[in-house]
Amino acid sequence: MKTTNASQRLRGLIRRNISLFGVILALALIMIALSLTTGSFFTASNLSNIARQSVWVGVMAVGMVFVLGTEGIDLSVGSVLSLTGVVVAALITGGQNIFLALIAGLAFGSLVGLVNGLLITSVRLPPFIATLGMMSVLQGIAYVYTQGIPIYGLQYPEMQMWAQGFVGPVPIPVLIMLIVWVLGFAVLTRTPYGRYVLSVGSNENAANLVGISVNRIKISVYVVSGFLAALAGILLASRSEAAVPTAGSGYEMDVIAAAVIGGTSMSGGIASISGAVIGSVLMTTIRNGLNLLGISSLWHQVVMGILILVAVAIGSWRSGESRGSAKKGSIFNIVPKKISIEKSSKTSD
Repeated sequence: MKTTNASQRLRGLIRRNISLFGVILALALIMIALSLTTGSFFTASNLSNIARQSVWVGVMAVGMVFVLGTEGIDLSVGSVLSLTGVVVAALITGGQNIFLALIAGLAFGSLVGLVNGLLITSVRLPPFIATLGMMSVLQGIAYVYTQGIPIYGLQYPEMQMWAQGFVGPVPIPVLIMLIVWVLGFAVLTRTPYGRYVLSVGSNENAANLVGISVNRIKISVYVVSGFLAALAGILLASRSEAAVPTAGSGYEMDVIAAAVIGGTSMSGGIASISGAVIGSVLMTTIRNGLNLLGISSLWHQVVMGILILVAVAIGSWRSGESRGSAKKGSIFNIVPKKISIEKSSKTSD
């Protein structure tokens, strides 16, 4: 009897976390394949490079999970990353205190998220349109201010340490990503706020009926996304010791892909912080492997696009299988059944 119960629990654990286990398995297989086909993949310097390059996407992917969890999308994260670097660099090179400049950068990203949230909840723009427009506005401001020329002059220890320093053997940016991972996981799976986020994505009408402030939840997830995109922008500027106006170009697709590959549904209600972070490592590993194999960068976007299509297709299939016709049925059946922390957010991580 005990053996049977243990076997049933194991099968249930695997079934509930199939996306997470799937992305871990995919990452392991790709790493094994690259180690067999390239002689420099499993070197300390290359693995360290992968870990560092995963940070920008990984940090933003955590914020994207919250947004996707509400059935939203944030296409402005790449532009927030770029313009945050420009804002911080402009303040520092203008003689402002470095730490105040960093705080201003994080506040800027949060403000952009707030504006995105208000456009969606108050102006009633679709998330895709609101954040697409914001992406264009922010990228245009970055170009206009810099004239397309990077801002150099960030060779200050207080700035360099965030992406180039170490705590023992662990690079500080990797440590920051781990902290963001743990905090995001805890908030999504261990707090009422996390349940509210997923309830909004699972069924907005049901969430309203049970007293959840849907608009506040929606605004808050975009603020979180903007804040984390700004944090990634600061880390990237620290790494390159410059603010490049095109630094975040294309990152929004990598971030969305990392979240979806990790098991977060674009239809809302299902989210995985751990899957998103591991998905970011998978994306970075694939890019690294393509470079090591000498494949032209022109093909990188083709490969990433295929990954996105496959991930979204699998996610849609899983979402349809697990929910059935729940969203089309009685809203009173959805709240306890689909937003339960034990059956959605907790088990997906």
